[in-house]
Amino acid sequence: MRRVSPVTQVAFPQFHRVVRIALILPGVELATRYDGVPVLRLEGCFMAAPASHPSADDNSLVVRADLDARALWQEEAPDTYYVTEYYGRHPVVLVRVARLDDAALRDVLIASWRLTSLKTTARRTGRGRAARSMPPRPTP
Repeated sequence: MRRVSPVTQVAFPQFHRVVRIALILPGVELATRYDGVPVLRLEGCFMAAPASHPSADDNSLVVRADLDARALWQEEAPDTYYVTEYYGRHPVVLVRVARLDDAALRDVLIASWRLTSLKTTARRTGRGRAARSMPPRPTP
């Protein structure tokens, strides 16, 4: 298992819990973004990472989320799940990790893993957004 950088541990001390739980899921890897922020990926696709935009609260995790589920989570537990204007245009939700026990955190990560798995499958089979949006090539 890769180690979480000391910088991340200081900025997001709960992230070690996230990594410990996420790496149990099949195919999940700990990687590093271009700016040094650790990110959890499934087959190269984003699954979860510490929220790095200044609009997010400290110690928040950003995870892939279905927009309907996100709205439901926000309604049921607004102190735990939230979205800022910056993140609102993406299919993600911000999570205040300290407010979740390990079982709830695992459930959130599993939901993100499932959505990411759907995306990686679509990409592998050519049925992803990029494949649908590209017009057919004209024949010469």
